[in-house]
Parts: sequence; C-alpha cells; structure tokens
Amino acid sequence: MRHSHAGTAAVPAVIGADGGDHAVHPPPAARVSSGVRTRSQHQRRKRIVQAAAALASRGGVEAMQMRTVAERAGVALGTLYRYFPSKMDLLVAVVGEEIDLLESSIERRPPSAETPDGRAVDVLMRATRGLMREPELADALIRSLIMAEVQVPFGDRIAVLLLRVSGNGLTAESASEEQFALAGSLASVWVQELLEMLRGRRTYEQIQRRIEIAAGRLLAGFNG
Repeated sequence: MRHSHAGTAAVPAVIGADGGDHAVHPPPAARVSSGVRTRSQHQRRKRIVQAAAALASRGGVEAMQMRTVAERAGVALGTLYRYFPSKMDLLVAVVGEEIDLLESSIERRPPSAETPDGRAVDVLMRATRGLMREPELADALIRSLIMAEVQVPFGDRIAVLLLRVSGNGLTAESASEEQFALAGSLASVWVQELLEMLRGRRTYEQIQRRIEIAAGRLLAGFNG
C-alpha cells in the first residue's frame, strides 16, 4: 500500500511560568496581513505560470526565456527567480497547471464509460485533445518530462487520476502497490504515444487504439 504523510505547520511555543508549553499566536492584525500577502503571492505566482504557458504555446521551451516571462507577467526578474530558481522549475509548474485543468474537467464531467479501461481511455484522450490544441506547449511539456533535472510529478498525478476514475474512487493510499504500478504504466504508455504524435509518427486515431489496447490489458484486474 502506498501512504502519503501530509505535514502540518508547526505552531511556535514558549515555556510558560508553569513549565508548560503555550502556543504563541500572532495578533489578529498580523494574521490578516499574512493572509493578504499569501493571496498576493499566489496571484503573482499564477500570473508567472500563465505567462510561461502562453510563451511556450507559441514558441516552445526556447520562447520561455526567464526575462521574457518576467516582463509578460509584470514582475521583476529577481522576483521571478525567487518563485522559480530555473526555467525547469517554471516548466514543472506549467505541467502542474495543465494537470489541474484536466482534473477540473474530470470533476465537471466525469467519464461515463461502464468499464475501468473505458474510463481511463476517456481521460487520457481528453487530455490528448486538450494538449494538442497547443502543440508547441505540449511539446514543451513532454520535453520537460524527458529532460527534467528536477522532479516532475506528472506521471504520478496522472496515475492517481487514472486510479480514481478506473477504480471507483481509489486513491494512492487505498490502492495496492500493483494497482498503482499498473496505472503508472498506462500513464507512461500515454506519454510515449503523445510524444510519437508530436513527432508526426502517430495519428490521433492510432494513439486512441493503442491506448485502448494498453488500458484493456493493464486495467483488466480493476473492479468496475
């Protein structure tokens, strides 16, 4: 079984006069100020990621120069580097943003196929259509998976999504090691097929057929 452990933020404590630990809480004004600053930082980060995606969609990785991204996002270059120390870190964030969009799409319109492999194919082909609307961006994202010098959680996130739709709500924690490995293998097949399509070696129909075959074999043991 796979297990994830979510960390919890530590609360500063001081030793009181009675020898016990007492949590130190910031005054209300400080908490409000911190909340505003966090929202501002989140919005700034989102602007940066969207600017990078827009540039990559028009010219691939080469167009995603850090200075150009900063100018498009309306932030100082130093600010950009505080959020993303390298272009690869920024590309990883763009990958994450694309997966977020896919997950939102799945939540709004869950796959309706009756079989686990049918639902998996629905998700992967929906992702293919979305990416191929912006082939330059798709190429940049796939290249980031192949050349990444930092961890790219793309495969695991796609695998978790496939587990959820194929296994009627399975999670990384509730799935067996074999189930997670099979979902991850299907995600890897899809990435490779997408790369072949970007290279002009596969048509959309060929990818769909190959994904259907792989899903049928890999997910045969999943409960419908």
